[in-house]
Amino acid sequence: MDKSFKRSAIFVTFTIFFFTPVSISVPFIHLHGINDQCSSVEARSFTQLLRNLSSSPGYCLEIGNGEKDSMYMPLMQQASIACEKVKQMKELSQGYNIVAQSQGNMVARGLIEFCDDAPPVLNYVSLGGPHAGISIIPKCPAGASYPLCQLQETEVYSDSAQEISEYMEHSKFLPKLNNERPNERNSTYKERFTSLHNLVLVMFEGDTIVVPRETCWFGFYPDGATAPLLPPQKTKLYIEDWIGLKTLDDAGKVKFVGVPGDHLEMAHDDVVKYVVPYLQNQLSFSS
Repeated sequence: MDKSFKRSAIFVTFTIFFFTPVSISVPFIHLHGINDQCSSVEARSFTQLLRNLSSSPGYCLEIGNGEKDSMYMPLMQQASIACEKVKQMKELSQGYNIVAQSQGNMVARGLIEFCDDAPPVLNYVSLGGPHAGISIIPKCPAGASYPLCQLQETEVYSDSAQEISEYMEHSKFLPKLNNERPNERNSTYKERFTSLHNLVLVMFEGDTIVVPRETCWFGFYPDGATAPLLPPQKTKLYIEDWIGLKTLDDAGKVKFVGVPGDHLEMAHDDVVKYVVPYLQNQLSFSS
């Protein structure tokens, strides 16, 4: 065989081998809710279920010591810790998906909006997230003096939800997360949120913990009132596009999903239908 032909054949083989596009599954992280931890049976089982159903690598991301810190650590600090952990995980360096439960969605959005120099979040699946806040504190009676109830009032939750001026002055996290303060709006938060490929907002139609349940879709009441309940498209957050929800929705990237059941009681078939498809995307690169 002609030597030049042999060299050409070897070169072609080399080129094909080293420059063939390769696809890998996008990894995901699971962020649990309040009063939970990654080592709990429920959290471990859910993370493993998502791994099995999607065939994608997945990790439950723990903040601090888990259960206790999920209740008492300020959410801004939780988001900051999550940010540093994500940046240190080489498995996530090319991009990742998020599945968050309940209050874990506050950490998830903090990751997306606030985390500098982080790998991109591609798909974000929110399960029962109190995105627009809630109107009553879960399991806390009116006027309760329990430390946890008092702590919650300074973060996402408030038993005087429609005292807007006090909320804007004293709430440390949600107004920043939702870009609500007119003089402090940050275009970077919006830019990062609108970079999502898909945003899946799952509301539990029998939810007795997150009230109103429509907050899981960014729906809430008008300022200063407790009625009527506004759908997300009628809120100022959406109309004025504070974080880019309208931009994502106009692009067909938002899925508003309602499922039967109380808070986080999601049927297996609904997990398969509404969660798993957003954990099966692929990253492509040349080998």
